Amino acid sequence: MNNDTRKLFSILSHAAIFFSWTIVSFGIPIVLFLISEDSVVKNNAKESLNFHLNVYIYGAIVAVLTALVITIPVAIVLGALLGIAIIVLPILAILKIASNPDTPYRYPFVFRVL
Repeated sequence: MNNDTRKLFSILSHAAIFFSWTIVSFGIPIVLFLISEDSVVKNNAKESLNFHLNVYIYGAIVAVLTALVITIPVAIVLGALLGIAIIVLPILAILKIASNPDTPYRYPFVFRVL
């Protein structure tokens, strides 16, 4: 696979979170993971899927904590931090891949489920 295709597919897997909160954002990295034979694209797609799963897990934790324990102002701060992370971290991944398409990006603070 040439560098331009590798870069495009890797960026697409990380940018998928911006497309929607539906199956489309999850489906793009899954399809790229399944059809690509390039190890870098596969690793980027897997990392993107791990990021998606972590976003949903962190969101559920914040929702449960809000309902059971913490106050509304704290919930707003935690929700805002999660929202910022959902926007900033994929942008950092895209920029990193654009500058070095031969190295898979690894998100910080992410539990690798896959």
